[in-house]
Amino acid sequence: MNIEEIIIREIQPYEYPLMKEFMYEAVYHPDPNNPYPKELIYYPEIRIYWDDWNAKKDDYCLISLIDDKPIGAVWIRTFHGVLKGYGYIDENTPELSIAIFPEYRNKGIGTNLMNQMIRLMISKGFKKVSLSITKGNKAIHLYNRLGFKVVNENENDYIMLMDLR
Repeated sequence: MNIEEIIIREIQPYEYPLMKEFMYEAVYHPDPNNPYPKELIYYPEIRIYWDDWNAKKDDYCLISLIDDKPIGAVWIRTFHGVLKGYGYIDENTPELSIAIFPEYRNKGIGTNLMNQMIRLMISKGFKKVSLSITKGNKAIHLYNRLGFKVVNENENDYIMLMDLR
């Protein structure tokens, strides 16, 4: 696989059902030999990240493809109402999620997706973006490299924030 063969573009309506698969892959599995059940994505606190995709004005998703096959995605969504994302900062700050299918990880695809999403967010006028990452997830190195800073933590997770200005 050559990184130049990868196409990144906005998700199309016929691809919205893929959000379920991307969400499952976005959940950190500390023990790959004992993954969480797929039903996890239907828990209300997880479902809010993908359900009814593109219903909100601040829903943006970029997907990465090789030979028209989706291999990963990065998306943002703002949260209003009772349920909030794990990395919630405020109603104006979108929360970012990213998923790369296992066989395509550690090849620079996530970095490329993140850089494209950061450019998109800046072009849309977002001032900052947040995310939540489970402690022990190696992706924290990517987020640090891109400029995310830990602004809060709990027993299991860090909440990270990036200033886009």
